[in-house]
Amino acid sequence: ETLNTAVDRLAVNLGKELVGLVPGRVSTEVDIRLSYDTQGSVERARSIIAMYESMGVSKDRILIKLAGTWEGIQAAKILEAEGIQCNITLVFSFLQAAAAAQAGAYLISPFPGRILDWHKKQSGKTGYTPDADPGVLSVKRMYAYFRKYGYDTICMPASWRPSRGADVEGSDVDEILALAGVDEMTIPPPLLDSLSSLESSTVELKCSAESDAASCNDPDFKLTEESFASYWETDGCGREKLKEGIDAFTAETEKLIKILIEKF
Repeated sequence: ETLNTAVDRLAVNLGKELVGLVPGRVSTEVDIRLSYDTQGSVERARSIIAMYESMGVSKDRILIKLAGTWEGIQAAKILEAEGIQCNITLVFSFLQAAAAAQAGAYLISPFPGRILDWHKKQSGKTGYTPDADPGVLSVKRMYAYFRKYGYDTICMPASWRPSRGADVEGSDVDEILALAGVDEMTIPPPLLDSLSSLESSTVELKCSAESDAASCNDPDFKLTEESFASYWETDGCGREKLKEGIDAFTAETEKLIKILIEKF
């Protein structure tokens, strides 16, 4: 318990510094090892918010980041009802996005690049045109669903790949340009540099709330734990990439704990 508190304290101390540097919200992640524990996630999130508030940081400056498991999404539902806004991360499927929106999550972070990785591995293709990129299509589907049914959840994709392949000049921003107009994006500095070198005339609006909502063919089917689990079993990309992401973050968390033990 002391080690868990120390890990959270490190994250909050960093977040406190970031709050002083940037406007808007700062994300702080609940221990990834609680991804399948709704109540444990809720309790840790409340503790993190209490730490911030003890340092003079209001909860409206913080987003609690939770993995896109059913349990993580239900934790977000509880927290959002308490006025604690949440970022559902490791989103690789429409199912996760729909569940997050129905839970009232403030924001989701889908990863089009990792979705593309999965489809390239399955298909053997080396590249796609940006508008046919499976990751791009998946994010556009999420965005269209949110806008059609009036969900306030923000769609903020992150983790990018070159749709056409890394050997094609300018392809590093393929997915970003193909999703231009989506609510928000997380873009790393090297890709911001690539974007800044483009002529403005080459950037077109690709996502529009009105037109995307009109093109949405998905019903607003209300998910339950049972129906989510049933659909999830058929979602190869979602299952594999979510597990991969949780496993990777778990390994990094355990490395950090080991450093803390050795240091203190």
